[in-house]
Amino acid sequence: MVRADGYQTLAAGLEATGEFVDRRSRFIAQLRHVSSEREADEFIAEVRARHHDARHNVPAWILADGRERCSDDGEPQRTGGMPTLEVLRGAGLADVCCVVTRYFGGTLLGPGGLVRAYTAATQEAVAVAQADGLLVTMTQVTRLTCVLPYAAYGRVERLVADCGGKIKDSVFAQDVQLTCAFQSGDEQRFVAAMIELMGGDDVCLVGEPSFAEF
Repeated sequence: MVRADGYQTLAAGLEATGEFVDRRSRFIAQLRHVSSEREADEFIAEVRARHHDARHNVPAWILADGRERCSDDGEPQRTGGMPTLEVLRGAGLADVCCVVTRYFGGTLLGPGGLVRAYTAATQEAVAVAQADGLLVTMTQVTRLTCVLPYAAYGRVERLVADCGGKIKDSVFAQDVQLTCAFQSGDEQRFVAAMIELMGGDDVCLVGEPSFAEF
């Protein structure tokens, strides 16, 4: 299962590529953000169309809810998909899919050689994503809204920051409605401080925590 305190993923809409060559066999790892099994399947199909002339397109994906899957796509059992998945796990990634394309170079590499090659190609794609700043950290975030008088706006704005939160939206009408985000757990201190500030009135509506970039 994905750790409760968060994980890293590739920024949506971006792709990282890494390549490894062994005895003229090319292993091209393509890494992309996916948020569902359907998106993973679509990316796998896209890569297979992109490299329709390759002997193997080995996929592995892992989602934030803990679901994961891999396939050897015709390679000897556990020599392609599982090594690729293990690299994603080891990097603490989730909501990602990696497809490693292999162009056969004419020399059999053996099970050990295949494991090393698929591992190395996937590690290179992850390293490229890190070096190019394509990875984002997702944490458990709790959003809340609160309605307050204009006179309290400045104090509440400072209180949000003091409690480690961020104001995501402000609506100025008869009163001020703020939408704030906190790393889950930090909102409790803010809510308690707001009750004190508002003379005992609880003006905060707290949402359910969810994973988000913070």
